Amino acid sequence: MSDLVTLTRDGEIGIITVNNPPVNALSPGVPEGISAAIEEVTKDDSIKGAILIGSGQTFIAGADIKEFGKVTSGERKEGIDFLGVLLAIEDCSKPVVAAIHGTAFGGGLEVAMAFHYRVAIASAQVGQPEVKLGLIPGAAGTQRLPRLAGVAKAVQMCADGNPVKASEALAAGIIDAVVDGVDAAALQQGAVEFLRGKLAAGEKPRKTRERNEKLGDEASNGPIFAAAREMAKKAARGMMAPQAAIDAVEAATRLSFAEGCAREAELFKQCLFSDQSKALIHVFFGEREVSKIPDVPKDTPLIDIKSAAIVGAGTMGGGIAMNYANAGIPVLLKETTQEALDKGMATIRRNYENSVKKGRFSQEVMDKRMALITPTLSWAGFETADIVTEAVFEGMALKKEIFAELDRICKPGAILASNTSTLDVDEIASATSRPEYVIGHHYFSPANVMRLLEIVRGKATNKQVIATSMALARRLKKIGVLVGNCYGFVGNRMLHQYGREAQFLVEEGAKPQEVDAALYKFGMAMGPLAVGDLAGLDVGWRIRKEHAHLEKPGVRKPLVADQLCERGRYGQKTGAGWYRYDENRKPIPDAEVDQLIEELAAQAGIRRRTITEEEIIERTQYALINEGAKILEEGIALRAVDIDIVYLNGYGYPAWRGGPMWYADTVGLKKVYDRVCRFHEEHGELWTPAPLLRRLAEEGKSFAQYDKKS
Repeated sequence: MSDLVTLTRDGEIGIITVNNPPVNALSPGVPEGISAAIEEVTKDDSIKGAILIGSGQTFIAGADIKEFGKVTSGERKEGIDFLGVLLAIEDCSKPVVAAIHGTAFGGGLEVAMAFHYRVAIASAQVGQPEVKLGLIPGAAGTQRLPRLAGVAKAVQMCADGNPVKASEALAAGIIDAVVDGVDAAALQQGAVEFLRGKLAAGEKPRKTRERNEKLGDEASNGPIFAAAREMAKKAARGMMAPQAAIDAVEAATRLSFAEGCAREAELFKQCLFSDQSKALIHVFFGEREVSKIPDVPKDTPLIDIKSAAIVGAGTMGGGIAMNYANAGIPVLLKETTQEALDKGMATIRRNYENSVKKGRFSQEVMDKRMALITPTLSWAGFETADIVTEAVFEGMALKKEIFAELDRICKPGAILASNTSTLDVDEIASATSRPEYVIGHHYFSPANVMRLLEIVRGKATNKQVIATSMALARRLKKIGVLVGNCYGFVGNRMLHQYGREAQFLVEEGAKPQEVDAALYKFGMAMGPLAVGDLAGLDVGWRIRKEHAHLEKPGVRKPLVADQLCERGRYGQKTGAGWYRYDENRKPIPDAEVDQLIEELAAQAGIRRRTITEEEIIERTQYALINEGAKILEEGIALRAVDIDIVYLNGYGYPAWRGGPMWYADTVGLKKVYDRVCRFHEEHGELWTPAPLLRRLAEEGKSFAQYDKKS
């Protein structure tokens, strides 16, 4: 044993404690320590049985994810025979109990399932979330779980990766008892009492691997696996791990335990060395990396956010208000007319009611959240708010007018945030006498659902405001990414290039549905033209008119979108945009749009041709990547991974591709650069290669390597 795992006594009961903070991950030394403790329990005649418990706030939260990367990179060979450790636990001649609080995820649940019994406190959760990292359980999780919970539950948990609460785990048979108490001390006492009860009853060790009564037969299991595969195709489109997890659970029903474990190991290895798993592990660490701001110390004092106010009760303002209410922060919601205010509050209420109907929380929780949102037509109360967020439409004059008023009303030290998606935060700040307290908080629609918050740093924004904004993002359950101030910041600046190429491809010969289908197949949540229809084409139209003075003369501009708007085709809201929409908002290709495209292309002298799926992918993705490289070099994004996290959480980019910059690394920057150069020759100035892309390609480097050096 080591300091990571200790064995103590409570009378005749051995207490095996894992102490590997912060989450008791299965780092090297932990499995070995558990194995040594079990061996000691077996040898010591005075110990009649043992429990395993985690110190601190949790049981065993899972594997040490950094170790996977060390294996795939060749830094180290696969370590201890973890499956062998679990078999040794299961073969212990004395009854052993896993005592669960906090979480037992992944390898943690696999450890628990090898014990003869499992108990938990009511707040505990268990799960097999490996698919979220592009993996499957690799230590008999897919073999033991169906033996405890049954095939249907095991398939669900292994294929979707979502955790289950202790009550659900008890009902399924994953745990044997829920003990009273709320902390580790109460859990330990309850687990010891549970074990003493088993000893008093003369119950013998119970090996999970020998329990076959819940494995079913081919006739009953067939429909379960078929339905699971179909669901995984839809819910995890393009991902290989969910299908592999289903295959592994199916092996448990068809093969012996040992053969099933061998099949699981084969599937696990395929997933571990896949591009998808590497991408998803990159995302896992990236979501933690973006919180690190090099010039903002960790100990920067934060502004205490006890109350908030929002200007604008439209779609964005209402969603932002919900975020604050969900976090327990009282919020004022201001509008200019009673009609607009009533409409905004009705939308908030409807959103909450839908959540109650779906069982996400109770009516009592809804009532408490609604009570935290105070609708108002006046500025009264804004003088005490710790943060005010402006959420009106994209117009510089209006935003400056509002910020001038906020500067007059709000208390010194209050944060003044703009939800602008494209506009110059410094110009907005110039309307105030306190630019150091002005910052961009770019939420994504719907703001109460989307996880991303682009936090836009102005040239005067102070470090306390930045640190508070990053902490507030976490409090609101968002992923905050700090970005610099430029047109469109990171996400929309890159999106402009992506959307531009999608429209150029349509002008040059592709149909709208062909462009959208190719990108949907690539893994995007929606194609770019369908997204435009969903968001409203008039939104981009208004922004383009606002920024018309910034456009370079002679540079090619998309022809079609503005003409659709001129015809009143704003997208789904008007029943027509790039597509026509039926009463269920299903997109229908429209011959009228095809004709308009052909006419505009002819007028511009564009010779239409056949566009391949490969060209659609390359031109849209490489436009994103090239602009991303420019953004990196300009310092608008701190790291390439920050760009990836923006796109994954705000723009429907497939997580299993890792984000646009990671995708570029998997393609190879030399290939990307060569294609960008070719597009530059064919299409001109808009494809000017980013100097950073050229340099990395010539040096044989990647964006990931650039991140490590910067």
